[in-house]
Amino acid sequence: MSMRPDPASRGLGMTSQRARDRLVERLAAEGIKDRRVLDVIRQLPRHLFIDEALASRAYEDTALPIGQGQTISQPWVVARMTEALIEYGMPRKVLEIGTGSGYQCAVLAALVEKVCTVERIDELLRNARRMFRKLGMANIRSKHADGRLGWPEEAPFDGIILTAAGATLDDALLDQLAPGGTLVAPVGPAGRQTLLRVRAVDGEWVRESLGAVSFVPLLGGIG
Repeated sequence: MSMRPDPASRGLGMTSQRARDRLVERLAAEGIKDRRVLDVIRQLPRHLFIDEALASRAYEDTALPIGQGQTISQPWVVARMTEALIEYGMPRKVLEIGTGSGYQCAVLAALVEKVCTVERIDELLRNARRMFRKLGMANIRSKHADGRLGWPEEAPFDGIILTAAGATLDDALLDQLAPGGTLVAPVGPAGRQTLLRVRAVDGEWVRESLGAVSFVPLLGGIG
């Protein structure tokens, strides 16, 4: 999937291509190995997904507020989750729970054939949709709904990724994972969250801890 950012989207100074290049160098030095993921992050204008007042910090390796009590994830976390999702084969169709700013979704859409993303906060989803259109990403379907329920009408998914942490993994999401598929999600209470990868292998759930993380909580309902 190619992106079509307009010339004004490419950034200057602290939002320039050089700033993205430095971020990618830092991510590689911190253990991100998949060149496909690094190349997408090198191209994707992260500064467009945050408030203009914070644009100068867009290519720092840090989470930033996006309003509504939510954040745009740290670039290393986005890269690591994406890398973990595609490590055992590139999925054709991915479900994302928690569209947020849209940045993680855009990274996925640049790699896979189709992304279905669910967001419970209407204002965030509307902003993300505008950005997907701006970048020419026509392979994204989005829905305003309770993400804990997944998107049963679009299931099964080859990959599922959660950008907020639940206390446990909901069976409703695991049930929507295709045989051979991979789910990547932060799980656990604040201060004790673990990034978990679950793979559906020969009818069994193979679970793997990928280390400690810190995410906003996965909430129900819509707003």
